[in-house]
Amino acid sequence: MKQQDEVDRILGEWQSARPDLDLAPLAVFSRMTRITKHLDRARAHAFERSGLASWEFDVLAVLRRSGAPYRQSPKLLVQHTMVSSGTMTNRIDRLEERGLVRRLTDPNDGRGVLVEMTAQGQTLVDAAMTRLSDAEEQLLGGVPRAERDRLATLLRRLALSVDRFGPIAAGGAEAPESPAG
Repeated sequence: MKQQDEVDRILGEWQSARPDLDLAPLAVFSRMTRITKHLDRARAHAFERSGLASWEFDVLAVLRRSGAPYRQSPKLLVQHTMVSSGTMTNRIDRLEERGLVRRLTDPNDGRGVLVEMTAQGQTLVDAAMTRLSDAEEQLLGGVPRAERDRLATLLRRLALSVDRFGPIAAGGAEAPESPAG
């Protein structure tokens, strides 16, 4: 007999209450929601242990992945972290106050600004990434490598399917696609 999870119980209840509905999407997305809650807790803990908030990790991770000299435009940081430019300005200010990034004049555009990660920022984001990798490995520990690879392939396919709808605005209406989208 296959092992049952909490979602199986919920689906059984819905099947009794609404036998007219196709619950296959609920089986996928309810599990994803539950997994996301566990993942969010594990990530927050990994970042906290490294002295970072989740949003700080997000910004520093974009800079770290860009390679030395770990600098990008605020516009690129906005695109990669999917926040507004006002939110990003606030985040850069706060990271700068902590000594994790610095603003530089863009050498290619005297009016432009680049955000550069400091050595302290790199130390913290590297520690956080190591802890995150360890935490995520622990969460996936019960799934064999071949199944992980298959799951990653299926989730990529699902992400591409979901992404085709573009960003969703507050209230559930579709937001216009960004030109970078």
